Amino acid sequence: MAMNTVPANMYASASLYVGDLAPDVPEAYLYEMFNNVGQVASIRICRDANTRRSLGYAYVNFHRVDDAELALDTMNYKPIHGRPCRIMWSHRDPALRKSGVGNVFVKNLSKTIDNQQLCDTFSKFGNILSCKVSTNARGEPLGYGFVHYENEEFASRAVDAVNGKMIAGQTVTVAPFKSKAERGSASQFTNLYVKNIPLEFNDDKFNETFAKFGDVTSAVVKLDPEGKSKGFGFVNFSNPDEAKSAIDALNNTELVEGKRLYVARAQKKDERDKQLRERFEHMKIERQKKYAGVNLYVKNLSDEVDDERLRTEFSGFGSITSAVVMRERATTKSKGFGFVCFSAQEEAMKAMTEMNGRMLDGKPLYVALAQRAEERKARFEARWATRNMGKGGVPAPMYQMPPMGPPRPMVFNQMMHPGWANQPMPMNRMGGPQMNYALMPASNRNGGPPRRGTRNQNRPNQQGNGQRGQNFKYAENVRNQRQPAPQAQAQAQAPTGAPGAPATAPAKEAEISQVGDFVKDLAALPEEKRKMVIGERLYPLVLEAQPDKAPKITGMLLEMENPEIIELLDSPAALQKKIEEALEVLKKSEDTE
Repeated sequence: MAMNTVPANMYASASLYVGDLAPDVPEAYLYEMFNNVGQVASIRICRDANTRRSLGYAYVNFHRVDDAELALDTMNYKPIHGRPCRIMWSHRDPALRKSGVGNVFVKNLSKTIDNQQLCDTFSKFGNILSCKVSTNARGEPLGYGFVHYENEEFASRAVDAVNGKMIAGQTVTVAPFKSKAERGSASQFTNLYVKNIPLEFNDDKFNETFAKFGDVTSAVVKLDPEGKSKGFGFVNFSNPDEAKSAIDALNNTELVEGKRLYVARAQKKDERDKQLRERFEHMKIERQKKYAGVNLYVKNLSDEVDDERLRTEFSGFGSITSAVVMRERATTKSKGFGFVCFSAQEEAMKAMTEMNGRMLDGKPLYVALAQRAEERKARFEARWATRNMGKGGVPAPMYQMPPMGPPRPMVFNQMMHPGWANQPMPMNRMGGPQMNYALMPASNRNGGPPRRGTRNQNRPNQQGNGQRGQNFKYAENVRNQRQPAPQAQAQAQAPTGAPGAPATAPAKEAEISQVGDFVKDLAALPEEKRKMVIGERLYPLVLEAQPDKAPKITGMLLEMENPEIIELLDSPAALQKKIEEALEVLKKSEDTE
């Protein structure tokens, strides 16, 4: 018996809570599962507002209460993506859950007991609303759990019947649940952790030091495998008042010169780790607040720029507290970026405005406010998520049954050329978006990715051929210029007597110079035209890597700053990394639709 159901009139909404979900479970998958039990009205996976990542639980709404009851009985603890889910009725009013009425705490559980086994054990005493075995961050059982009954009578019946009994070879303790405030766990304690103990102390000497403050039930100095003291131990008193008096008297005192005792309440490892994480996170937030608006991130630096050169370039805008170029640990080679921190926010804003895009050693600088990697990724995902918002700026919160009417046409945002935004996106016979072949290179119209090395050679003649939709202009000084026929190209690159030989060193130097000419030509253009010219050069590179999603990915990359995009054009590895990040965001947005 998995879980007793409750009277249907208590939950007339027929809404279920589905917890313990894997982060990669989409609404569509849940819809297929639960729709096999009964007709589903809607499904919603709750997500983080900024990152849109799953929070691990969802709500499933059925049209009929009977279907919801059947799903609760048959699908509870069923594995979803390798992780057993936990289903219970959805309570819109949290008063019952917060009151603790009918909630039972079970301690000293065997590590082999899971949610379903705990529920099967306690379901014979009454209707269960929820049942859970607590686990750590790695999913390992912690040896205790909770069983929430419909009313106090069922809970009392379970406490009387199971408390002190054997479950899976261990004697369990079952008692009514008490909140932390009622237990007083933070204020009522008897066990102490002592650090910086003199190495010559043994258990007897350790006990003697603390016995003057009360009745010591145990005092242990921890030893290493060789029997030597580790310098810390534990002391347990018979009552909390004695433990507190020992802390007040001995904490931060010197038993031997140069060593001060640390005496505090003993904590479990998970509790201590949580406290340390919160402390470090608080320190990190405070540090960010201190340097918010004054710390600048400078990218696209040449290898010749060091700390002193970086400080000199920015010194004209105000007082600099620090200037650092980040380097590889092993080789001390520059990573191409660094940080400049000013003493005032106005100075930092002026430096960012003036230095962003300025040429330094032939490379355009990218200057912006410094951010954590998590914040940058969250902003990138949130920016793309706005594209999938419904009418009125409100995102569709639930997965619902697909409409049976005609398919909705896909709308492309303005990607590479202002005229593209008005191009209609026709639908194919399968109901999906049909590629507008007038907007893609001729080499890719036959379907499938273009072959390597022939990305541009099959392009139609750009001079007055009269074909519609040819928006690419192949300048003579850029890397995506119009290529000659394959035979002529091979003859031009190969020296006499060596057909098909690789390009020579002067050819590579010419290509590098073309990149520099492109940056100079771009700087001479008006601001409103630079993005379009960069896009014309970026799109063929993205098309070669991802032919199916090149327009969407190109549009996402064009939302970056111009100097940052130019760096991608000159670095295939960096471009591929950005394409992979965009694909990940696209996949998440498709899962939420």
